[in-house]
Amino acid sequence: MNIPPEDSLFTAPFAAQLTAGLPVELVALTLKDVPQMAQLESMAHSHPMSAGNLADCFGHLYRVLGLKLSAGSDANTNAASDLASDPDSVDGLLGFAIVQQIVDEVTLLDICLLPSQQGKGYGKLLLKAVVTSAKASGAVVLMLEVRESNLAARALYQKAGFIESGRRKGYYPIAGGKEDAILMDLAITQE
Repeated sequence: MNIPPEDSLFTAPFAAQLTAGLPVELVALTLKDVPQMAQLESMAHSHPMSAGNLADCFGHLYRVLGLKLSAGSDANTNAASDLASDPDSVDGLLGFAIVQQIVDEVTLLDICLLPSQQGKGYGKLLLKAVVTSAKASGAVVLMLEVRESNLAARALYQKAGFIESGRRKGYYPIAGGKEDAILMDLAITQE
């Protein structure tokens, strides 16, 4: 199996095809982006990863994809204006996804999007980029886990073809207790 360099998975023409006509761009993030990632993480998740945990996700087994406001976006379009004026924007970073690949198995460790940008198709875009990059890297399966209560994310994953493959009982902390983690898998066919 030959894994392409991480930058080739998230740069033109791959990224340009996924974001055509949108005021956003997909970019490979680096350690320099960790402070913004940590800020976004704390805004989007009830139990966010720490900056240290996020920094640990940069290395040869990991790919970190960012969704940023495009520098070349037309500020006159409604979507671009909404994004540019978003008071929650974290220096142009709207979201990110972290994957780990071991041989031909890819695990989506985190997908995070600004709360103000959820429900606008950007989560679907990030997920599609993750699936496309997993396929490009020779993966045969993409795995993830999601909080049982995160119905919107579960619906997104199901629409993308993920199937429930198991549960981790009482895995995630919640106010006053714990909730299950739903394990989901997507088989990736190589053409």
